[in-house]
Amino acid sequence: MAHINLLPWRAERRKQREREFFLQLAAAFVAAVLFLIMWVFWMDMRIDNQNERNAYLQTEIKQLDARITKIQDLEKVRSRLLARKQIIEQLQANRAQMVHLFDELVKTIPASARLTSLKQTGDSMTLDGVAQSNASVAEYMRNIETSPWMGQTDLHKTENSHDASRMPYTFGLNVALQRPKQSDAPDGSPPATSSTAAKPAQATPVTGAKAADDKAAVAAKATSAAPPATAKTVTPASSTVKGGAK
Repeated sequence: MAHINLLPWRAERRKQREREFFLQLAAAFVAAVLFLIMWVFWMDMRIDNQNERNAYLQTEIKQLDARITKIQDLEKVRSRLLARKQIIEQLQANRAQMVHLFDELVKTIPASARLTSLKQTGDSMTLDGVAQSNASVAEYMRNIETSPWMGQTDLHKTENSHDASRMPYTFGLNVALQRPKQSDAPDGSPPATSSTAAKPAQATPVTGAKAADDKAAVAAKATSAAPPATAKTVTPASSTVKGGAK
């Protein structure tokens, strides 16, 4: 009987286990609260760091926007300067064009024709004048097409006024302007207007049988397609020369 324990040891052990359980539960709660506080603090640090980075990026973006605006302004200024430079270069390249054109007009016009007006629009020129016959107009067109400063020629008007003047025929020409090729001059520049420059067909007039054949052919074409002598006909630029031969 001396070794028999009559105390309520089971209840005491149950209470001790309950105390241990509550202690462990409190420790877990404290650890969870500490972990939550540390997590919140760490997240706040990350958010602050990201906000600082965002503020830095916003500052850099504003600086870049200001630089982009300056670059765009400089690009606009550059475009205006380039356009002005191109205009100046074009004017510089065409500075002597009018002098050459007047020189070529004097060289190419035959003695049997005379200009009454001329008008230049861009790379084309409109010539109006009077001539003795359609053959004179055809000769003038050939001389123009041999000029290095003038190219294709279109006849858009020819009329016979049937008056007693020395030049009864009125004509209108559309002439395409051009610049001489680089191979036309030894130094690669346009040919000069000196007396040594190459002259078109007008400088060496055609005489003899060849001239007679050319005039006869032009007159035959004109008379074959011509209306009665009292009519005045205006033909398109690509049609054959018309007008009664007087």
